[in-house]
Amino acid sequence: MTGIIPDAELDCVGQYCPMPIAMTKEEIQSIEIGQILMVEADDPAAESDILAWAKRTGHEVLEFRKEGTMLTFYIRRMK
Repeated sequence: MTGIIPDAELDCVGQYCPMPIAMTKEEIQSIEIGQILMVEADDPAAESDILAWAKRTGHEVLEFRKEGTMLTFYIRRMK
């Protein structure tokens, strides 16, 4: 269990490519710079998609967890 407290949460469970990344892009814009978004997804493609998107756009992935099919990302908005 992480000690990170997200400012917003996004549930992408049951959504498949390209929806998790599209929903994450939209949701990150709704929080303030420096705040943390927690994203949960179960689409295997979301792992590489969201990690690559965060790196490409300059947002910081504070933590990534994979438990079974559940993927959890903690992303700090950087810009």
